[in-house]
Amino acid sequence: MTIQTIIQKAIKRLELEGKLLTPDFYAEAFCKESVKAGVSVDDCLHVKKFTGTLNKEFQKELTKYHIKSMSELARFLISKLNRTNPSHCSDMLESQTTFTKRVLQVVEVLHNKKATVLAKKSLDLLNNEASASQIDQYRQLWVNFITTYDDTFLEKLKVLGNIDTNNLKKSIENLQLNSHDKLVSSMELSTIASLLVSSLVPSIASSVNEKIADLSKKIKNNPSLLESSSIEAEVKSAILLRIALDKQSVREMVESLDGVLDKLSLRLIDMIEKSDNSTVEIQKIKDELEEYNEEPITNFKIAHKKLYTIAVALEENTQSLSKDLETHSNEVRALSTKIKKLEKELEEAKEESKEDFLTKLYNKRALDEFMHVKEAEFKRYDHNFSVVFFDLDHFKDVNDNYGHDAGDAVLSAFAKILKDEAREVDIIGRFGGEEFIAILAETDAEGGAVLAEKVRKKVEKAKFMYKETRIEVTVSCGVCERKTHSSLQNVIKSADENLYKAKNNGRNQVVYK
Repeated sequence: MTIQTIIQKAIKRLELEGKLLTPDFYAEAFCKESVKAGVSVDDCLHVKKFTGTLNKEFQKELTKYHIKSMSELARFLISKLNRTNPSHCSDMLESQTTFTKRVLQVVEVLHNKKATVLAKKSLDLLNNEASASQIDQYRQLWVNFITTYDDTFLEKLKVLGNIDTNNLKKSIENLQLNSHDKLVSSMELSTIASLLVSSLVPSIASSVNEKIADLSKKIKNNPSLLESSSIEAEVKSAILLRIALDKQSVREMVESLDGVLDKLSLRLIDMIEKSDNSTVEIQKIKDELEEYNEEPITNFKIAHKKLYTIAVALEENTQSLSKDLETHSNEVRALSTKIKKLEKELEEAKEESKEDFLTKLYNKRALDEFMHVKEAEFKRYDHNFSVVFFDLDHFKDVNDNYGHDAGDAVLSAFAKILKDEAREVDIIGRFGGEEFIAILAETDAEGGAVLAEKVRKKVEKAKFMYKETRIEVTVSCGVCERKTHSSLQNVIKSADENLYKAKNNGRNQVVYK
């Protein structure tokens, strides 16, 4: 099937669906027909190509919203960008607040070289305008530090004298070694407090919860709280939270592994189904994989076994699939050659076309040829002709206020008015944008002005409708005849100047003198 046939079928599809022949609707119809015909066209693969450059999270969202066209992709990305800044600022503010809180808590007990080095690195981080993820990383380092920090040696000394944590030398000088029993009791509480804090750190989860961190700091600063019954409920709650965090981490790891396994299973099943040499053994592997998908994986050993089974199956069938690919390689190359030939034919067809795609009038190339033909007739047979320029007033406002689809609909409707008012011998076409030209044989400037005035009145009274909304449209016209000018270039120049006079004099009028 040739590209020309696909183009005709695409236009026919639009007619059957009752859609206007706009670029977007045509592109959608053309791509559907090319897929139906089994022809691959680069212009129809833009969405897939650009989607592949996005991260997996965006690709997953695009699949969920069934993005099929470039305009839908653009609207999706614009929507994501519009929501990016507020979310980014919110995340940054929250991260900085939590980070600063932890730094201040550690500063209260700064008497450790490790803490000093970490504090210096954190200050450098803030001074260099770090990202939210970098700040959150250092916040976690501070949380881990304060959670696991062991300052029990200070607690042991409190019973022996007045302890000043800001001046350890002075504290040692003030020690009173006369309360051995009290020291032993304090040491026991400090040991228990240290063990309890260590037990609250999640063993599997990657980070410490803020609530657990606060309780750990409170117990570490005051081990005597363990003698109070009021702390019991908080400790139980923290333990349950720690266990929940570990379970959640295990669940996430299993789900991630199970997701990878499912993808591998589906890929293998797809490969098996496409193979022309499926055996009973391969079919058995397929059935087993489908059974695996019916229930979620809850054990790492089972997941490992399933992955190993898939790997073995892939290894056994790779050679067979490779032979299939080699068999079809010549067909692929032949198809590639055919596509290049079709693309060349399409380019040549575009070059030879004299019809405007949107309005179905003559395009600029065809109009230039007709003007030179009329010029030759004038020079040889003295056949006069006139040129009329039409320009839709404030057309940019139509595109800005109603969209380019509405603008295309207005251009198509105006083209129909020109066809209805012009004679069969008249040549009308789209010169570019919202500008149109009529070449009127055996017609002087006044005759050209008569046609222009008919078109102007009909446009002024016409109801240009788009999605049940009426769009007010007017047109300005400039007319000139060949007989009163020395060359074709001067005729075109004068007609264009008359058009601009109509524009400057208030628009919605015809100027021909």
